[in-house]
Amino acid sequence: MDCIFCKIISGEIKSKYLKETKHSVSFLDAFPLAKGHVLVIPKKHHQKIQDMSIEENTDLFSLVHTMIANVDEITGSTLLAIHNGKDAGQEIPHVHVHLVPRSKDDSAGAIHSMFDSTASLSESEMDALFDKLKIQ
Repeated sequence: MDCIFCKIISGEIKSKYLKETKHSVSFLDAFPLAKGHVLVIPKKHHQKIQDMSIEENTDLFSLVHTMIANVDEITGSTLLAIHNGKDAGQEIPHVHVHLVPRSKDDSAGAIHSMFDSTASLSESEMDALFDKLKIQ
């Protein structure tokens, strides 16, 4: 497989591992957006979060929880970002969670600044989405 994250897991590509668990690893991003930018990834190749088992998800987000406390010490605020699929901006088709230290002067904005406009939905469209997304 030609996945850079799978190559990191296999040791083919060296990385600065911060912590490893049964199903996940965290390491410094090789192309950081800020000092202290960390990635947390599952060891097994999955493109989307919903492709992972509950056990793998629990392990991944437990490691995110552990690492975010350390990352947050850098600036006091941390952006947690997951691009879940190509159209969501996922450049490497392997689940990965970004932990990016943020500061008021870093020129990055809130999530709403990523979009040109907000969706304008009617009450019936909101109701239809509610019905579709609600867990029974």
